[in-house]
Amino acid sequence: MCNIVHPILRGCTMMGLQESQQEMFNYAVNLDKRVRPDNPLRRIREAIDFTFVRREVKAFYGHNGNESVDPAVIMKMMFLLFFDDVASERELMRIIAERLDYMWFLGYGLGDEIPSHSVLSKARSRWGVEVFETLFARIVAQCSMAGLIDGRKLHVDGSLVDANASKNAVIKGCPELIAQHREQLQGEMTKFDEPADDRPRKYYERKNKGLLNKTDPDAAMVRKGALDSRARYKTHRAVDDAHGVITATETTPGDVEENAKLMDLVEQHERNTGKQVETAVADNQYGTADNFRACQQRGIRSHIGDMLAPQAHSGRREGIFSYEDFEYNADSDSFTCPAGQVLTRRKHKKTRMAYEYACQRSTCSACPLRAQCTRAAGGMARSIKRHYQQEAIDAGRAQSQSVAARRDRVRRKWRMEGSFADAANNHGFKRARWRRLWRQRIQDYMIATVQNVRILLRHAANKPAAAATALDARLQTLLSHVKALLKLQGCLCGNSDSMRQHT
Repeated sequence: MCNIVHPILRGCTMMGLQESQQEMFNYAVNLDKRVRPDNPLRRIREAIDFTFVRREVKAFYGHNGNESVDPAVIMKMMFLLFFDDVASERELMRIIAERLDYMWFLGYGLGDEIPSHSVLSKARSRWGVEVFETLFARIVAQCSMAGLIDGRKLHVDGSLVDANASKNAVIKGCPELIAQHREQLQGEMTKFDEPADDRPRKYYERKNKGLLNKTDPDAAMVRKGALDSRARYKTHRAVDDAHGVITATETTPGDVEENAKLMDLVEQHERNTGKQVETAVADNQYGTADNFRACQQRGIRSHIGDMLAPQAHSGRREGIFSYEDFEYNADSDSFTCPAGQVLTRRKHKKTRMAYEYACQRSTCSACPLRAQCTRAAGGMARSIKRHYQQEAIDAGRAQSQSVAARRDRVRRKWRMEGSFADAANNHGFKRARWRRLWRQRIQDYMIATVQNVRILLRHAANKPAAAATALDARLQTLLSHVKALLKLQGCLCGNSDSMRQHT
């Protein structure tokens, strides 16, 4: 073996080798000193009280037996799962043992044992949805106390969420058979994983009654685009205009129409914030007669796009007399068409909350203006619908065409869509983590809670900066006044010196 050392390497440092060995001593580590001051978890721990959950879930635990994991710790783990969009609960438990800030946030020491991932699923089944809804409502109330919610103007929209279900587990059949299968599957799943409470559950009427996904029977088969048909849920949200705080959220199967949840979101917003809605802002999907009527009844300005507006400008309606071309006579409860014929009430459509008016079929067929009135085949007469409280609906539609309404709908595009985009990009919003509607509701409540907490933290962080900016502005104003006074004093002194020299 050659021991000759290269001349260039003489006097250099020798390469070291770290040998793994058992620790001979225990070191006391203060985790609080290991978490940096600007760590967001430090601010969350100071701002958010998770201990309320102990009171909420006390009834779900016994008085003897093995001790469970602290419910406050479980709620914090659920919060971390969505705050950092951790891939799974198993992954979360692995990360907790490796991150000092997670352990400090949860109250664990370096030597404490991290619980199994199953404690989270067991807690969800034990607690149900209501506990997570309470957390969401508490954070909304906290945002309101911090001045982040104005409450008067509300943006509303919905977004589809892909269910955690297989595309290959779809059953096709007659509606009666599918309804039987759905009821059977839901009953079997309920035996094992439904929350242990007696609160009433919501069931929704399905549109596509001939399809069922066996993996998740609560989700609805919804087509998005030309070929993309899969099991989906739909999240309905209400966002306050001031700072984008999510004040209401509701989860339904994907085939539930967005416009059907407008008033539910308004009521939830008012319940969570204690503030009355004055203006509702939404797109054309919400511009139905029912919503215009409901807004007027509650004294809400409807800055909602009119669902009928695109139809009025479509090629099918081009050159055809519109509803406004027919004059309503309140005294006789009839319409007069552009040709001067009288349309009387013929039908009562209870489901649509409307009356239908038409003239005699023979009269309409012989009318010289028929080509401008209807393209109905077979000599069918033109009919006009008038809804219950049509005056309120007309007033709502007029409000939706105002300049302020159009401006609000432009603002809605980035305020509302921005909320969904943030949830999708940072918190795993677009895909369900778990199966069943009640679990998806938990996911939506937690994501909305995390987003609101981030808004709350941003506001708290900006307060010192805003105060410093205001103080700096006041100092600059004061300095400008001082400089002006000094300049004036210099001018006065110069004038007095020149006067003395002149004398």
